[in-house]
Amino acid sequence: MNRLDGKVALISGGARGIGAETGRLMVAAGARVVLGDVRDEAGRETARNLGDAALYVPLEVSREADWTAAVATAVERFGRLDILVNNAGIFLGKSIEEATLADWQRLCAVNLTGVFLGTKSALPALVDSGAKSAHGSAVVNLSSVAGLVGSTADPLYSLTKGGVALFTKSAALEFARKGYRVRVNSIHPGTTRTDMNDVVLAARAHHLGSNDIEAVRRQALERIPLGRMASAEDIARGIVFLASDDAAFMTGAGLVVDGGITAQ
Repeated sequence: MNRLDGKVALISGGARGIGAETGRLMVAAGARVVLGDVRDEAGRETARNLGDAALYVPLEVSREADWTAAVATAVERFGRLDILVNNAGIFLGKSIEEATLADWQRLCAVNLTGVFLGTKSALPALVDSGAKSAHGSAVVNLSSVAGLVGSTADPLYSLTKGGVALFTKSAALEFARKGYRVRVNSIHPGTTRTDMNDVVLAARAHHLGSNDIEAVRRQALERIPLGRMASAEDIARGIVFLASDDAAFMTGAGLVVDGGITAQ
């Protein structure tokens, strides 16, 4: 028996990177997945590669109507919804002085509004499936180590990810108080080999007055006690754990997967 047999998951930002890898591991663990994203071509290709257990839906996470449609599609296609992964996020790499109000509003729309709307929209289906499951249903929110400690590259990103971390704890407590069998946990990736990380490295180089991204990459590696960046699979494995019944007694928790950076 696989650890996610019979489960249905909705993953935002599922077209590539951590979201796509999470979808792959969940299907391998026995789940059926709905991948939501704004990258239609990449999303459809990822779903095709995962076979009949996967489906792609267009999902702009700051639009409530998109979330309503995505949840409805998951329930109509697969009969239920057990897992929500709020994975979609963006990184701007601008300092407080450089960032405009429009920059901030765009960051909030994806990193904060998206998490709120996803949780609110999926909640009725999660409550329904949780009531019928031995260990309830699950929400996994993607925060960051930048939600635990300050970010030299983008304090505004850190602000949004800190918000995700505390929203996770508060939602977990609210749902427990109401008797909902819905666990809510966050995961905090460290430096990870994704397209977003390339933007992070470029931002750090910019702030240092340099165009030498490889030098910045080497500096980043030197800060990681385990001596390597995370792969998307490293982070996805943590997400699968939090979504599974293996984490049945965890709610309001933050799982740090950072190679030891925040232990220093």
